[in-house]
Amino acid sequence: MESTDKPIALPPKAEAAPPAAAAKCPFNYSVVDVALRVLLFAASLSSVVVMVTSKQTKLVPMPGFPTGPRVTIPAKFNHSPALIYFIAALSVTGLYSIITTLASISIIQKPAYSKSFLLVFAFLDVVFVGIVASATGAAGDVGYIGLKGNSHVGWTKICGVYDKFCRHIGSSVALSLFAAILLVFLSMMSTFTLYKRIRD
Repeated sequence: MESTDKPIALPPKAEAAPPAAAAKCPFNYSVVDVALRVLLFAASLSSVVVMVTSKQTKLVPMPGFPTGPRVTIPAKFNHSPALIYFIAALSVTGLYSIITTLASISIIQKPAYSKSFLLVFAFLDVVFVGIVASATGAAGDVGYIGLKGNSHVGWTKICGVYDKFCRHIGSSVALSLFAAILLVFLSMMSTFTLYKRIRD
């Protein structure tokens, strides 16, 4: 006798959903790195130019004779070793920013070498943070003494006379402080990007 039982139809198997693609961060670190290094060059160059053009000449009383004859005395950045060091440090930083900008562009074009470059960037950015910060502190100290003087050692304030010279020093120090902050961000970003590349 023929069986009248019909085979039970099994529900179609649900196809396994393809694994979700790993979400990639839309943030492009390389482009930001290039932009920050270009900004670093602009800040360093501007700071050097402002400091180099800080010369001012004034008629001032002869030292030791406040009511006596007046003499012409110039104020220049190269009269202070601290300001000379400042110019040298910011000039080297500007050169460093050009070299690292070109290297960063090459990372975008050839990502295979990115880990090696990022490791070098992480080390050198920290070195240049120290260089720029020390130069900023040295120039800022000269500017502060010019603005306030120092009664303990008999240094008189000069910014009342050499106002343009002091404004240039203040602007240059502000630009170099901005450059130091950029270098801190670059150092942090190089380290973080290197960590991401190694982990992935």
